[in-house]
Amino acid sequence: MKFKDYYETLGVKRDATQDDIKNAYRKLARKYHPDVSKEGDAEERFKEVGEAYKVLKEPESRASYDRLGANWQNDQDFRPPPGAEGGFEFRTGAQNGAGFDGADFGDFFEQMFSRQTGRQRTMHMPGEDHHAKIQIDLEDAYRGAERSITLRLPEMDETGHLVNRTRTLSVNIPKGIRAGQNLRLAGQGGAGIGGGQAGDLYLEIAFRPHPHYRVDGADVYMDLPLAPWEAALGATVNADTPAGPVELTIPPNSTAGRKLRLKGKGIPAKEAGNLYVILAIALPPADSEEAKQAYRAMKDAFDFNPRA
Repeated sequence: MKFKDYYETLGVKRDATQDDIKNAYRKLARKYHPDVSKEGDAEERFKEVGEAYKVLKEPESRASYDRLGANWQNDQDFRPPPGAEGGFEFRTGAQNGAGFDGADFGDFFEQMFSRQTGRQRTMHMPGEDHHAKIQIDLEDAYRGAERSITLRLPEMDETGHLVNRTRTLSVNIPKGIRAGQNLRLAGQGGAGIGGGQAGDLYLEIAFRPHPHYRVDGADVYMDLPLAPWEAALGATVNADTPAGPVELTIPPNSTAGRKLRLKGKGIPAKEAGNLYVILAIALPPADSEEAKQAYRAMKDAFDFNPRA
């Protein structure tokens, strides 16, 4: 038997992680399983994929396989390297009446398939994990919430084809969650094959745009309009924040853009973020003669050039 490049068979690089190898195997096993695939060489490809995975899935047998070194480039006959005897073996002869040379997978097949009468086999494999992004309100992260969401997720139908189906799920939004974090819904991913365990659904959190608040990690920013005299003379004002109403002390001679920090009033968590209040100056309109006269008085009272 000529040496086979098992990494090439699974479509992974030689430095692939064990998870990369497992994921590649799962996809190819689904693609070429004889009970699902309609490709002409599906059975042979399925056996090749299983043979490669049996060797590469265990670090010990994979390390022994890797020690063949330069022989990989010379297409020489394959001989299991020292120490690999327990990892895999090759046998020649008919397998289950199929009349082909192949690997004896032993316990591997017993774990993956339940055999039925004749050549019929039922595949037992866990379902794929699914990923989706959902948007929530900032207030949900402050208080926690339960939301109903509707998603279109890929599922495998009874014929083995992937189809998009609409699903409505009830999701618990925990207090303190941040944008970019994932919620794991166990068993809500792809259905398993042959009774295999369903995969998980991972929901990546994003915040809906808010008219008053901006979010940066666990910190929250908001603008606070002030009247000119409040900024100049100082004042105590009430402000609505995601954490609820607060009373703020505005220092005298505050200017637009000044930042006030409310420690721990950002998104709540084990290490809560901060709430930053950015001061803005709101000018009253000069829409009456009295208002215009007040502005003229200010002009006469101050020797002030804002562009100086």
